[in-house]
Amino acid sequence: MAVPHTRTRALLTSFTTRACCLRSTLQVLTTTTPTPPSPPSHRPFSTTSPQHNWLAPKAGESTKSRKGRPRVPTGGSTRGTTLVWGDYGIRLRDHDRRISASQLKIADETIRKRLRGMKYRLYHRVAANIGVYTSGNDQRMGKGKGSFDYWATRCCVSKVLFELKGDVHEQVVRDAMRLAGNKLPGLYEFVRRGDPAVMGITKLGGGVTEEFLRRPRRESSTVGAGVPSLENTARRLPGTTPV
Repeated sequence: MAVPHTRTRALLTSFTTRACCLRSTLQVLTTTTPTPPSPPSHRPFSTTSPQHNWLAPKAGESTKSRKGRPRVPTGGSTRGTTLVWGDYGIRLRDHDRRISASQLKIADETIRKRLRGMKYRLYHRVAANIGVYTSGNDQRMGKGKGSFDYWATRCCVSKVLFELKGDVHEQVVRDAMRLAGNKLPGLYEFVRRGDPAVMGITKLGGGVTEEFLRRPRRESSTVGAGVPSLENTARRLPGTTPV
């Protein structure tokens, strides 16, 4: 009689195990949420450049920036002195300046506050990508030991800082640029689209051309034809010893 009881118990155990396995499988199938498809490994092509922060570089600095001075474009460069995208802008009229990121941000907020409710687009022509490092009074003399203080930009003379384009009256934009210039260090001027470029501190136009400013100050073909030179000056000197 022991054999039938053993077979019955084994059969019940197999049915119970199969039922549990079937039940667990059904629970897994019903409760599992479908996994979302993985994003494509390639980025779709786009001609629009990504928007970067113009008040601080994305990657920071690998080495400390020296104080430096902006190069004045007196050798024949007019880059950055005219408008590119906008119809109105503000241009530095003073000598070179080092403008901090906080000052640029305040000028940007001043323009936006003055033109609140109007349709326009503001363009930034400079970026604060130069780190300024300062050392405290407890540091000994010498450079290279200062800690990071703030981000700044080196703005050379006749450089356009902001451009604006939109359906806004010129006098309103002029007033907004005037308020922004009061927040920035140095002297600034209001420029419009079509205004002549500036080479150094000389504005082109009115007979002054880029070729005229790039001309050599002394032509080589006229040397010896009345132009003072070392040889001509030596010939005109009176001789103290008779020959």
